[in-house]
Amino acid sequence: LLATMGERERHHVEIKDTPITYERPLFTKEMKKTHTLLSPQMSPIHFRFVEAALRYSGFNVVVLPDTDFKAVDEGLKYVNNDACYPSILVVGQVIKALKSGLYDPQNTSCLITQTGGGCRATNYVGFLRKALKESGFGQVPVIPLSVQRFEKHPGMDLDMKTLNGALQALLYGDVLMRVLYRVRPYEAIKGSANALYESLTEKIIKDLKDPTIKSFNDNIRLIIKQFDELETVDVVKPKVGLVGEILVKFHPTANNSVVNIIEDNGCEAVMPDLVDFFLYCSYNNVAKREYLGGSLGKALGSRAAIGIIEAYRKTMRTELEKSVRFHPPARIEHLAEITKDVVQIGNQTGEGWFLTGEMLELIEEGVENIICMQPFACLPNHITGKGVIKKLREENKDVNITAIDYDPGASEVN
Repeated sequence: LLATMGERERHHVEIKDTPITYERPLFTKEMKKTHTLLSPQMSPIHFRFVEAALRYSGFNVVVLPDTDFKAVDEGLKYVNNDACYPSILVVGQVIKALKSGLYDPQNTSCLITQTGGGCRATNYVGFLRKALKESGFGQVPVIPLSVQRFEKHPGMDLDMKTLNGALQALLYGDVLMRVLYRVRPYEAIKGSANALYESLTEKIIKDLKDPTIKSFNDNIRLIIKQFDELETVDVVKPKVGLVGEILVKFHPTANNSVVNIIEDNGCEAVMPDLVDFFLYCSYNNVAKREYLGGSLGKALGSRAAIGIIEAYRKTMRTELEKSVRFHPPARIEHLAEITKDVVQIGNQTGEGWFLTGEMLELIEEGVENIICMQPFACLPNHITGKGVIKKLREENKDVNITAIDYDPGASEVN
Protein backbone atom coordinates (compact mmCIF):
# COMPACT_ATOMS: atom_id res chain seq x y z
CA LEU A 1 0.00 0.00 0.00
CA LEU A 2 2.81 2.41 0.89
CA ALA A 3 4.64 1.59 -2.35
CA THR A 4 1.50 2.28 -4.38
CA MET A 5 0.92 5.59 -2.62
CA GLY A 6 4.54 6.56 -3.19
CA GLU A 7 4.30 5.74 -6.89
CA ARG A 8 1.17 7.87 -7.21
CA GLU A 9 2.95 10.78 -5.59
CA ARG A 10 5.97 10.47 -7.90
CA HIS A 11 3.75 10.46 -10.98
CA HIS A 12 1.48 13.22 -9.60
CA VAL A 13 -1.63 11.05 -9.93
CA GLU A 14 -4.71 12.91 -8.77
CA ILE A 15 -7.06 10.77 -6.71
CA LYS A 16 -10.71 11.76 -6.90
CA ASP A 17 -12.60 11.36 -3.66
CA THR A 18 -15.71 9.57 -4.91
CA PRO A 19 -17.82 8.05 -2.14
CA ILE A 20 -19.20 4.60 -2.82
CA THR A 21 -22.90 4.51 -2.04
CA TYR A 22 -25.42 1.74 -2.47
CA GLU A 23 -29.17 1.96 -2.25
CA ARG A 24 -30.82 -0.56 0.02
CA PRO A 25 -34.13 -1.49 -1.60
CA LEU A 26 -36.56 -2.79 1.03
CA PHE A 27 -38.37 -6.11 0.75
CA THR A 28 -41.98 -5.00 1.33
CA LYS A 29 -45.09 -6.96 2.27
CA GLU A 30 -46.36 -6.55 -1.29
CA MET A 31 -43.12 -8.08 -2.61
CA LYS A 32 -43.73 -11.23 -0.56
CA LYS A 33 -46.62 -12.03 -2.93
CA THR A 34 -44.71 -11.44 -6.16
CA HIS A 35 -40.97 -11.89 -5.54
CA THR A 36 -38.81 -14.98 -5.89
CA LEU A 37 -36.26 -15.13 -3.06
CA LEU A 38 -32.92 -16.53 -4.23
CA SER A 39 -30.93 -18.13 -1.43
CA PRO A 40 -27.31 -19.26 -1.82
CA GLN A 41 -26.72 -22.95 -1.17
CA MET A 42 -24.78 -24.06 1.88
CA SER A 43 -25.81 -27.60 2.80
CA PRO A 44 -28.00 -29.53 0.32
CA ILE A 45 -29.21 -32.05 2.90
CA HIS A 46 -30.44 -29.29 5.24
CA PHE A 47 -31.48 -26.55 2.85
CA ARG A 48 -34.01 -28.62 0.87
CA PHE A 49 -36.04 -28.80 4.09
CA VAL A 50 -35.52 -25.13 4.96
CA GLU A 51 -36.67 -24.23 1.43
CA ALA A 52 -39.84 -26.29 1.90
CA ALA A 53 -40.59 -24.80 5.34
CA LEU A 54 -40.28 -21.23 4.03
CA ARG A 55 -42.38 -22.01 0.95
CA TYR A 56 -45.18 -23.34 3.15
CA SER A 57 -45.02 -20.00 5.02
CA GLY A 58 -45.71 -18.03 1.85
CA PHE A 59 -42.16 -17.19 0.75
CA ASN A 60 -41.29 -18.21 -2.82
CA VAL A 61 -37.76 -19.31 -1.88
CA VAL A 62 -35.41 -20.93 -4.38
CA VAL A 63 -32.21 -22.45 -2.94
CA LEU A 64 -29.59 -22.35 -5.69
CA PRO A 65 -27.86 -25.51 -7.03
CA ASP A 66 -25.44 -27.34 -4.75
CA THR A 67 -22.73 -28.11 -7.32
CA ASP A 68 -21.98 -25.27 -9.72
CA PHE A 69 -18.36 -24.44 -10.56
CA LYS A 70 -19.42 -21.79 -13.10
CA ALA A 71 -20.71 -19.77 -10.15
CA VAL A 72 -17.11 -19.54 -8.89
CA ASP A 73 -16.01 -17.90 -12.17
CA GLU A 74 -18.90 -15.45 -11.89
CA GLY A 75 -18.00 -14.62 -8.29
CA LEU A 76 -14.38 -13.86 -9.21
CA LYS A 77 -15.61 -11.09 -11.52
CA TYR A 78 -17.08 -9.15 -8.62
CA VAL A 79 -15.25 -10.24 -5.45
CA ASN A 80 -11.49 -9.77 -5.09
CA ASN A 81 -9.64 -13.08 -4.90
CA ASP A 82 -8.12 -11.94 -1.59
CA ALA A 83 -11.59 -12.31 -0.06
CA CYS A 84 -12.30 -15.79 1.25
CA TYR A 85 -13.66 -18.51 -0.98
CA PRO A 86 -17.19 -18.71 0.49
CA SER A 87 -17.87 -15.04 -0.26
CA ILE A 88 -16.80 -15.57 -3.88
CA LEU A 89 -19.01 -18.65 -4.16
CA VAL A 90 -22.09 -17.05 -2.58
CA VAL A 91 -21.93 -13.89 -4.69
CA GLY A 92 -21.24 -15.94 -7.82
CA GLN A 93 -24.27 -18.15 -7.23
CA VAL A 94 -26.64 -15.20 -6.98
CA ILE A 95 -25.23 -13.22 -9.94
CA LYS A 96 -25.15 -16.31 -12.16
CA ALA A 97 -28.78 -17.04 -11.34
CA LEU A 98 -29.86 -13.48 -12.16
CA LYS A 99 -27.93 -13.53 -15.44
CA SER A 100 -29.45 -16.89 -16.43
CA GLY A 101 -32.75 -15.31 -17.50
CA LEU A 102 -34.72 -17.73 -15.32
CA TYR A 103 -35.74 -14.98 -12.92
CA ASP A 104 -37.30 -11.57 -13.49
CA PRO A 105 -34.91 -9.06 -11.85
CA GLN A 106 -37.86 -6.75 -11.15
CA ASN A 107 -39.50 -9.48 -9.06
CA THR A 108 -36.50 -11.12 -7.43
CA SER A 109 -34.84 -10.62 -4.04
CA CYS A 110 -31.83 -12.25 -2.34
CA LEU A 111 -32.16 -13.95 1.04
CA ILE A 112 -28.94 -14.46 2.98
CA THR A 113 -27.88 -15.15 6.56
CA GLN A 114 -25.56 -12.79 8.45
CA THR A 115 -23.71 -13.71 11.63
CA GLY A 116 -22.74 -10.23 12.76
CA GLY A 117 -19.29 -11.38 13.90
CA GLY A 118 -15.79 -10.40 12.75
CA CYS A 119 -15.86 -12.84 9.85
CA ARG A 120 -16.77 -13.29 6.16
CA ALA A 121 -20.47 -13.97 6.81
CA THR A 122 -20.93 -10.38 8.01
CA ASN A 123 -19.40 -9.03 4.79
CA TYR A 124 -21.57 -11.07 2.42
CA VAL A 125 -24.27 -8.41 2.32
CA GLY A 126 -21.82 -5.67 1.34
CA PHE A 127 -20.11 -7.87 -1.26
CA LEU A 128 -23.47 -8.86 -2.71
CA ARG A 129 -24.85 -5.32 -2.96
CA LYS A 130 -21.66 -4.17 -4.67
CA ALA A 131 -21.83 -7.07 -7.14
CA LEU A 132 -25.53 -6.49 -7.85
CA LYS A 133 -24.93 -2.83 -8.64
CA GLU A 134 -21.92 -3.54 -10.86
CA SER A 135 -23.76 -6.28 -12.78
CA GLY A 136 -26.83 -4.13 -13.43
CA PHE A 137 -29.14 -5.58 -10.77
CA GLY A 138 -28.97 -2.77 -8.22
CA GLN A 139 -32.75 -2.81 -7.81
CA VAL A 140 -32.73 -6.32 -6.33
CA PRO A 141 -33.33 -6.22 -2.54
CA VAL A 142 -30.87 -8.07 -0.30
CA ILE A 143 -32.51 -9.44 2.84
CA PRO A 144 -30.01 -10.36 5.58
CA LEU A 145 -31.29 -12.72 8.27
CA SER A 146 -29.48 -12.15 11.57
CA VAL A 147 -30.28 -12.59 15.23
CA GLN A 148 -29.18 -8.99 15.76
CA ARG A 149 -31.69 -7.78 13.10
CA PHE A 150 -29.26 -5.29 11.55
CA GLU A 151 -31.87 -4.50 8.92
CA LYS A 152 -35.65 -4.67 9.09
CA HIS A 153 -37.55 -5.62 5.95
CA PRO A 154 -41.36 -5.36 6.34
CA GLY A 155 -42.01 -8.34 4.07
CA MET A 156 -39.76 -10.69 6.03
CA ASP A 157 -42.21 -11.41 8.83
CA LEU A 158 -41.18 -14.68 10.44
CA ASP A 159 -43.94 -15.90 12.75
CA MET A 160 -43.59 -18.73 15.28
CA LYS A 161 -44.89 -21.34 12.83
CA THR A 162 -42.20 -20.35 10.31
CA LEU A 163 -39.44 -20.41 12.93
CA ASN A 164 -40.70 -23.76 14.22
CA GLY A 165 -40.66 -25.19 10.71
CA ALA A 166 -37.19 -23.81 9.98
CA LEU A 167 -35.72 -25.28 13.18
CA GLN A 168 -37.34 -28.65 12.48
CA ALA A 169 -35.93 -28.48 8.93
CA LEU A 170 -32.37 -28.04 10.20
CA LEU A 171 -32.76 -30.83 12.75
CA TYR A 172 -34.17 -33.19 10.12
CA GLY A 173 -31.08 -32.41 8.04
CA ASP A 174 -28.78 -33.18 10.97
CA VAL A 175 -30.40 -36.54 11.72
CA LEU A 176 -30.51 -37.63 8.08
CA MET A 177 -26.91 -36.56 7.48
CA ARG A 178 -25.76 -38.43 10.59
CA VAL A 179 -27.47 -41.73 9.74
CA LEU A 180 -26.88 -41.57 5.96
CA TYR A 181 -23.12 -40.99 6.26
CA ARG A 182 -22.89 -43.71 8.93
CA VAL A 183 -24.71 -46.38 6.91
CA ARG A 184 -24.03 -45.65 3.22
CA PRO A 185 -20.40 -46.92 3.14
CA TYR A 186 -21.61 -50.32 4.43
CA GLU A 187 -24.85 -50.82 2.48
CA ALA A 188 -25.36 -54.41 1.27
CA ILE A 189 -27.37 -53.28 -1.76
CA LYS A 190 -25.72 -50.48 -3.71
CA GLY A 191 -27.88 -47.35 -3.64
CA SER A 192 -30.21 -48.57 -0.89
CA ALA A 193 -29.13 -45.89 1.62
CA ASN A 194 -29.70 -43.05 -0.85
CA ALA A 195 -33.05 -44.56 -1.88
CA LEU A 196 -34.19 -44.70 1.76
CA TYR A 197 -32.97 -41.15 2.28
CA GLU A 198 -34.98 -39.89 -0.71
CA SER A 199 -38.18 -41.67 0.35
CA LEU A 200 -37.94 -40.28 3.90
CA THR A 201 -37.17 -36.83 2.50
CA GLU A 202 -40.38 -36.80 0.49
CA LYS A 203 -42.42 -37.64 3.60
CA ILE A 204 -40.67 -35.01 5.72
CA ILE A 205 -41.22 -32.25 3.15
CA LYS A 206 -44.96 -33.03 3.14
CA ASP A 207 -45.09 -33.01 6.94
CA LEU A 208 -43.35 -29.62 7.11
CA LYS A 209 -46.58 -28.10 5.79
CA ASP A 210 -47.92 -28.51 9.32
CA PRO A 211 -44.80 -28.86 11.49
CA THR A 212 -46.18 -30.19 14.76
CA ILE A 213 -44.00 -31.53 17.56
CA LYS A 214 -45.76 -34.91 17.30
CA SER A 215 -45.07 -35.33 13.57
CA PHE A 216 -41.47 -34.18 14.13
CA ASN A 217 -40.81 -36.72 16.89
CA ASP A 218 -42.55 -39.50 14.94
CA ASN A 219 -40.39 -38.77 11.88
CA ILE A 220 -37.19 -38.70 13.94
CA ARG A 221 -38.03 -42.15 15.35
CA LEU A 222 -38.84 -43.44 11.86
CA ILE A 223 -35.60 -42.13 10.32
CA ILE A 224 -33.37 -43.65 12.99
CA LYS A 225 -35.26 -46.97 13.07
CA GLN A 226 -35.21 -47.49 9.30
CA PHE A 227 -31.53 -46.64 8.91
CA ASP A 228 -30.71 -48.78 11.95
CA GLU A 229 -32.38 -51.74 10.22
CA LEU A 230 -31.02 -51.17 6.68
CA GLU A 231 -29.08 -54.22 5.48
CA THR A 232 -25.30 -53.70 5.68
CA VAL A 233 -22.10 -55.71 5.22
CA ASP A 234 -19.93 -56.65 8.18
CA VAL A 235 -16.72 -54.72 7.46
CA VAL A 236 -14.77 -52.03 9.28
CA LYS A 237 -13.72 -48.90 7.40
CA PRO A 238 -11.56 -45.99 8.57
CA LYS A 239 -13.58 -43.05 9.90
CA VAL A 240 -12.69 -39.57 8.62
CA GLY A 241 -14.03 -36.61 10.59
CA LEU A 242 -14.88 -33.36 8.81
CA VAL A 243 -14.57 -30.02 10.58
CA GLY A 244 -13.91 -26.46 9.52
CA GLU A 245 -15.48 -23.23 8.32
CA ILE A 246 -19.22 -23.79 8.05
CA LEU A 247 -19.80 -23.18 4.34
CA VAL A 248 -16.67 -24.98 3.12
CA LYS A 249 -17.53 -27.92 5.38
CA PHE A 250 -21.08 -28.43 4.10
CA HIS A 251 -21.04 -27.09 0.50
CA PRO A 252 -20.06 -29.75 -2.09
CA THR A 253 -18.70 -27.19 -4.56
CA ALA A 254 -16.63 -25.44 -1.91
CA ASN A 255 -15.02 -28.66 -0.65
CA ASN A 256 -14.72 -30.48 -4.00
CA SER A 257 -17.33 -33.05 -2.84
CA VAL A 258 -15.13 -34.23 0.01
CA VAL A 259 -17.72 -36.73 1.34
CA ASN A 260 -17.81 -38.51 -2.03
CA ILE A 261 -14.01 -38.58 -2.16
CA ILE A 262 -13.84 -40.15 1.30
CA GLU A 263 -16.45 -42.80 0.51
CA ASP A 264 -14.98 -43.57 -2.92
CA ASN A 265 -11.66 -44.27 -1.22
CA GLY A 266 -13.13 -46.82 1.16
CA CYS A 267 -13.71 -44.70 4.24
CA GLU A 268 -16.64 -43.42 6.31
CA ALA A 269 -17.25 -39.66 6.59
CA VAL A 270 -18.23 -38.31 10.02
CA MET A 271 -19.77 -34.83 9.92
CA PRO A 272 -20.82 -33.02 13.14
CA ASP A 273 -24.31 -31.46 13.17
CA LEU A 274 -25.07 -28.09 11.56
CA VAL A 275 -27.31 -27.01 14.47
CA ASP A 276 -24.29 -27.27 16.78
CA PHE A 277 -22.99 -24.07 15.17
CA PHE A 278 -26.11 -22.19 16.34
CA LEU A 279 -25.64 -23.66 19.82
CA TYR A 280 -22.04 -22.41 19.74
CA CYS A 281 -23.20 -18.90 18.79
CA SER A 282 -25.70 -18.94 21.66
CA TYR A 283 -23.18 -20.28 24.17
CA ASN A 284 -20.81 -17.46 23.28
CA ASN A 285 -23.10 -14.95 24.96
CA VAL A 286 -23.11 -17.12 28.09
CA ALA A 287 -19.30 -17.17 28.03
CA LYS A 288 -19.12 -13.42 27.42
CA ARG A 289 -21.23 -12.84 30.53
CA GLU A 290 -19.06 -15.17 32.62
CA TYR A 291 -15.61 -14.05 31.45
CA LEU A 292 -15.94 -10.69 29.69
CA GLY A 293 -18.65 -8.80 31.53
CA GLY A 294 -21.20 -9.32 28.77
CA SER A 295 -24.91 -8.55 28.91
CA LEU A 296 -26.99 -10.53 31.40
CA GLY A 297 -30.03 -10.22 29.14
CA LYS A 298 -28.19 -11.72 26.16
CA ALA A 299 -26.80 -14.50 28.33
CA LEU A 300 -30.26 -15.41 29.65
CA GLY A 301 -31.76 -15.23 26.17
CA SER A 302 -29.02 -17.45 24.80
CA ARG A 303 -29.48 -20.00 27.57
CA ALA A 304 -33.18 -20.05 26.69
CA ALA A 305 -32.32 -20.60 23.00
CA ILE A 306 -30.02 -23.52 23.91
CA GLY A 307 -32.81 -24.97 26.07
CA ILE A 308 -35.35 -24.74 23.22
CA ILE A 309 -33.03 -26.43 20.71
CA GLU A 310 -32.18 -29.19 23.18
CA ALA A 311 -35.89 -29.71 23.89
CA TYR A 312 -36.39 -30.32 20.17
CA ARG A 313 -33.40 -32.71 20.18
CA LYS A 314 -34.65 -34.75 23.17
CA THR A 315 -36.32 -37.49 21.10
CA MET A 316 -33.39 -37.50 18.68
CA ARG A 317 -30.94 -38.07 21.55
CA THR A 318 -33.06 -40.81 23.11
CA GLU A 319 -33.49 -42.72 19.86
CA LEU A 320 -29.82 -42.38 18.86
CA GLU A 321 -28.74 -43.68 22.28
CA LYS A 322 -31.09 -46.68 21.92
CA SER A 323 -29.93 -47.46 18.39
CA VAL A 324 -27.35 -50.09 17.45
CA ARG A 325 -25.34 -48.05 14.93
CA PHE A 326 -25.54 -44.42 16.00
CA HIS A 327 -24.63 -42.14 18.86
CA PRO A 328 -26.03 -38.73 19.93
CA PRO A 329 -24.22 -35.40 19.49
CA ALA A 330 -22.30 -33.91 22.41
CA ARG A 331 -23.90 -31.04 24.34
CA ILE A 332 -22.44 -27.61 23.73
CA GLU A 333 -21.51 -27.24 27.41
CA HIS A 334 -19.46 -30.44 27.17
CA LEU A 335 -17.67 -29.17 24.04
CA ALA A 336 -16.78 -25.94 25.85
CA GLU A 337 -15.48 -27.85 28.87
CA ILE A 338 -13.18 -30.18 26.90
CA THR A 339 -11.91 -27.28 24.80
CA LYS A 340 -10.83 -24.96 27.62
CA ASP A 341 -7.46 -26.66 28.15
CA VAL A 342 -6.56 -26.30 24.47
CA VAL A 343 -7.90 -22.89 23.45
CA GLN A 344 -9.72 -20.21 25.43
CA ILE A 345 -13.50 -19.85 25.04
CA GLY A 346 -12.91 -16.16 24.33
CA ASN A 347 -11.89 -17.16 20.78
CA GLN A 348 -15.31 -16.45 19.25
CA THR A 349 -14.57 -15.08 15.77
CA GLY A 350 -15.75 -17.34 12.94
CA GLU A 351 -15.89 -20.95 14.14
CA GLY A 352 -13.64 -19.94 17.05
CA TRP A 353 -13.18 -22.40 19.90
CA PHE A 354 -16.02 -24.50 18.47
CA LEU A 355 -13.73 -25.75 15.69
CA THR A 356 -11.30 -27.11 18.27
CA GLY A 357 -14.22 -28.54 20.24
CA GLU A 358 -15.51 -30.46 17.22
CA MET A 359 -12.09 -32.06 16.70
CA LEU A 360 -11.98 -33.06 20.36
CA GLU A 361 -15.51 -34.48 20.12
CA LEU A 362 -14.49 -36.60 17.13
CA ILE A 363 -11.41 -37.85 18.98
CA GLU A 364 -13.60 -38.79 21.97
CA GLU A 365 -15.80 -40.82 19.59
CA GLY A 366 -12.77 -42.73 18.31
CA VAL A 367 -12.39 -40.92 14.99
CA GLU A 368 -8.62 -40.91 14.44
CA ASN A 369 -8.52 -39.19 11.02
CA ILE A 370 -9.70 -35.59 10.68
CA ILE A 371 -9.79 -33.17 7.75
CA CYS A 372 -9.78 -29.56 8.98
CA MET A 373 -11.21 -27.43 6.16
CA GLN A 374 -11.00 -23.69 5.78
CA PRO A 375 -11.02 -21.06 3.05
CA PHE A 376 -7.50 -20.11 1.99
CA ALA A 377 -5.98 -17.69 4.55
CA CYS A 378 -9.00 -17.85 6.90
CA LEU A 379 -7.55 -16.02 9.90
CA PRO A 380 -9.76 -17.41 12.72
CA ASN A 381 -9.24 -20.98 11.53
CA HIS A 382 -5.47 -20.55 11.43
CA ILE A 383 -5.65 -20.02 15.20
CA THR A 384 -8.38 -22.41 16.33
CA GLY A 385 -7.90 -24.96 13.51
CA LYS A 386 -4.34 -25.19 12.24
CA GLY A 387 -3.02 -23.54 15.39
CA VAL A 388 -4.17 -26.33 17.72
CA ILE A 389 -3.29 -29.35 15.56
CA LYS A 390 0.17 -29.76 17.10
CA LYS A 391 -1.22 -29.85 20.63
CA LEU A 392 -3.99 -32.27 19.67
CA ARG A 393 -1.41 -34.60 18.11
CA GLU A 394 0.80 -34.39 21.18
CA GLU A 395 -2.10 -35.41 23.44
CA ASN A 396 -3.53 -38.03 21.06
CA LYS A 397 -0.67 -39.99 19.50
CA ASP A 398 -2.75 -41.98 17.01
CA VAL A 399 -4.70 -39.03 15.61
CA ASN A 400 -4.02 -37.98 12.01
CA ILE A 401 -5.20 -34.41 11.25
CA THR A 402 -4.86 -32.87 7.79
CA ALA A 403 -5.57 -29.18 7.19
CA ILE A 404 -6.76 -28.22 3.72
CA ASP A 405 -7.20 -24.65 2.50
CA TYR A 406 -9.84 -24.30 -0.20
CA ASP A 407 -9.84 -21.60 -2.86
CA PRO A 408 -11.17 -21.17 -6.41
CA GLY A 409 -8.16 -22.87 -8.03
CA ALA A 410 -5.62 -24.87 -6.06
CA SER A 411 -7.76 -26.80 -3.57
CA GLU A 412 -8.55 -29.68 -5.97
CA VAL A 413 -4.81 -30.43 -6.13
CA ASN A 414 -4.59 -30.30 -2.32
